[in-house]
Amino acid sequence: MTAAAAPAEPEISARQAEVLDAVLRQLVTDGNSLTMSAVARRASCSKETLYKWFGDRDGLLNATVKYQAARVHVAAVGPDPLDRAALTARLESFAINWLTVISSETSLALNRVAIGQAGSDRSLGAIVLANGRFALGSRMKPVLEAGRKAGLLAFDDAEEAFRTLFGLVARDVQIRLLLGDSPALDPESIRAEASRAIGQFFALYGAQPGGGQAAP
Repeated sequence: MTAAAAPAEPEISARQAEVLDAVLRQLVTDGNSLTMSAVARRASCSKETLYKWFGDRDGLLNATVKYQAARVHVAAVGPDPLDRAALTARLESFAINWLTVISSETSLALNRVAIGQAGSDRSLGAIVLANGRFALGSRMKPVLEAGRKAGLLAFDDAEEAFRTLFGLVARDVQIRLLLGDSPALDPESIRAEASRAIGQFFALYGAQPGGGQAAP
């Protein structure tokens, strides 16, 4: 199954990427006190340039969230049917990418600021949800649908299947990181976590030969 093409996001320039990296560094050091002036100083550019490129502070934060979320790669679904090995590799790659990104210093800073602003009129939390969790769901569900079409997965609702997948990968890792705990998330541990999560996902949603789901 080939996913419907989403409207392409405008590509950012190398200089704009440098500015967004500066925003992430500023969030790590100053958190909620992020201002256009502080970003301009750190990025060695003018505030006028920031306003021209990103609009206002919310526009800058929105672009930063999208920039960070884009680090989680989801391979596009091609026209050829998937086999079990290819689907497993795609799902494990997603899990490894996501765990690597959310455990980074910059993602933790961004999420802490978002939590602090949750419910406010200028909620970064809404931006993080829209461009993080919800955007990931939109990108991953075509992969799950392709797995179902290939007879590898059995589920009734792709959103529910994705929520299960996300929960198996995430477990309590993100909340522990946000609260200052330090679970082992070196590359080897992340690969092991990803393999465990995807194995559990197949135990729940893997299709049996002839149809139906795997027995629990």
